[in-house]
Amino acid sequence: MTRAAGLATADGASMEQIWAVYLEKPPRQATGTPRHTLPSPRTLTLTADSADIDRAAALLEGGGLVAFPTETVYGLGADARSGAAVARIYEAKGRPAFNPLIVHVHSAAAARAHVIWSDCAERLSRAFWPGPLTLVLPLGEGHGISPLVTAGLDTLAVRVPAHPAAQALLRAFAGPLAAPSANPSGRISPTTAAHVLAGLGGRIAAVIDDGPCPVGLESTIIGLAGDAPVLLRPGGLSAEAAEAVLKAPLGRAEAAAAPTAPGQLASHYAPAAAVRLNARVARQGEVHLGFGGIGGDLNLSPQGDLAQAAANLFGHLHRLDATGRPIAVAPIPDDGLGRAINDRLRRAAAPRAGPRNGPDRTDAPGRGRQA
Repeated sequence: MTRAAGLATADGASMEQIWAVYLEKPPRQATGTPRHTLPSPRTLTLTADSADIDRAAALLEGGGLVAFPTETVYGLGADARSGAAVARIYEAKGRPAFNPLIVHVHSAAAARAHVIWSDCAERLSRAFWPGPLTLVLPLGEGHGISPLVTAGLDTLAVRVPAHPAAQALLRAFAGPLAAPSANPSGRISPTTAAHVLAGLGGRIAAVIDDGPCPVGLESTIIGLAGDAPVLLRPGGLSAEAAEAVLKAPLGRAEAAAAPTAPGQLASHYAPAAAVRLNARVARQGEVHLGFGGIGGDLNLSPQGDLAQAAANLFGHLHRLDATGRPIAVAPIPDDGLGRAINDRLRRAAAPRAGPRNGPDRTDAPGRGRQA
């Protein structure tokens, strides 16, 4: 995966020139706060019935933003072929312009229309699509995807979600949807419609409410643009499961100056409060997120079940963050889905580069430290 020189797209236009078409300037660098108030004074709450799915598809066709449930987290959808619509995603989320987006399609056949397919892509898609797996592949000829989606890269992150509401929406819309998580950039991912409305209410056209997301962690991202498959982000599908299908270990991504796939920023998935990791007991003033035999104020899984812990992670973080107190998190085993959980927790606890809907918390007690 390469980023075109000087953030230039394949036709030679710079990303700055592309952005100038749609906005006065690219969104600010990852504050989680938009530069402008978007013209969506009221965000509609829709159901997953056929009439509301058609209504949501019509909003998307008109260039609007619609949040919808997937099996992983709620996504914020826009027409991936429309630069104006995609620009609204970055604006609504306060997302940095250098951070690419995942495109959601209804089938592997639809994915092949936008990328250069490979044998590894075929094996992984047959095994895990629809499901919580994103593949990063080279853009194909005539792909039709807005360059704002790829942030100047010559690759595209694409997945086929399994959630029935997501599938219904994609088929009604009949096109690719760019859809990052439906939350202010860098903050806790949303696993319910209420989380979406708390973060983006009034900034987007609608949210489809079809209950909580069953997996609760973002998709696993595997890069297939190089000589060998690479794990770019752990997620709702274990790396071990992918390796079993490929019959080879996944490579590990090297640190890059700018993201080559979503979910790679050092500080991400973060509560407003400070987070302290590997905490067997809470300190005075902290709330405690437990796991297994470490009870806590809320427990990800009293039985020590990592799938249950993954499904509860963001919902429990939202509830504890609402207390306004620092959050101490119990140790989580670092295997299987535990790797993805710990990836999210490390990024949640990382020092933050600047304010996100409030003062910088880099120096807050316990920020980024482990007990």
